[in-house]
Formats: sequence, structure tokens, C-alpha cells
Amino acid sequence: MDSKILYEKDGMIFTKIDDKKYRLNFSMENKNIFIANIIDFNLFNLIYELNNDIYESNNLTKINENEAIVVLVMKHLFEDLGLPQKYSHFHIKKTVTDKQIIFRSQSIHAERPQCVPLDSQLMAMKENICVCDCITPHKVNFSFNVIFEDYVEIPPFIEKLVGIILNKIFKRVKQFIENFRIN
Repeated sequence: MDSKILYEKDGMIFTKIDDKKYRLNFSMENKNIFIANIIDFNLFNLIYELNNDIYESNNLTKINENEAIVVLVMKHLFEDLGLPQKYSHFHIKKTVTDKQIIFRSQSIHAERPQCVPLDSQLMAMKENICVCDCITPHKVNFSFNVIFEDYVEIPPFIEKLVGIILNKIFKRVKQFIENFRIN
């Protein structure tokens, strides 16, 4: 399959690479801060705080400076379409080099977190890799590559809706970071 842009707006591009393989690209720039210094596990908390109309709950447990467990429960956004509420439960490992920060995560299938509604469904990912390329100390290019488990069904009409939701989430985070000032 040739890759297909599903949604493009505000400098964010959401692409379907292949069946169950997606990529999200965007950049952030702020000449007032060193962006690489704020790219850590706390970014997940920021995403949640800025998008409480999309997420019902967020739980981040740091194992150490380079590993964490995250549980994100989405609000039941597609209930009217007959789709179940979704949640993510994943283990993240962070790697830092001179010019990159990489977050690799995989879904945790073995246990269902207590904070997750019983009728919700895991967004099962084989792999989720976020590559943060540090172009300058003030500019970072982000590339999220997601591969869902084989059994995960994503109806084509939902793909564009996912792009719209992702744009909303990351536009808020991007605006927050790009407008951040240290006094």
C-alpha cells in the first residue's frame, strides 16, 4: 500500500503508511526555551491537562528516569457510533542522544488497570515510537509511528476523525510550548 495523508492542518500531517501503521509529524519552535529540556515523561501529563475534554483520566508512574507506565482513558467520544470507549496502557522507554529523544512504547496486555471502565477497550499497539529530532536547541521535529496489533479494527471512517482529534490534542500542546515564556 502507498502511504496516504489522512489529515493535514496547522503544520501537522497524519498519514496511513500501511494497514494498521500510522505516522504523525509536526514541529515545535520557541526561541525562549530549550525545547529538548522539557521533552520528558511530564509531557504526557501536559497532554492530558490541556485536553481534558478528550481524556477522562491519566495515570503516569515513573519506574526510573528512562521508563514509565502510562494509563490514558479517553472520554467515550464515539458512543453514538456504537464504538466502545478506548484506553491506552503502555510501557515507555526513553533514549536520549545528542540530537534525538526517542520514546518507544508497547501496550500492556497482561493486566487491566483498576481506573479503567470495565466496558472500555484497549487501543492495543505493537509499537509506538516517538522520535524527537532536535534541529536546534529551540526547534524540534516530532514523528510518531504507531503500529496497532493485528486484531485491532480501525474503520476507515474513523481514521479521519482520529486525525481531527490528534490535531486538536497536539495543536494545544504545540501552542502552549511555543507561547511559553520564562520571566
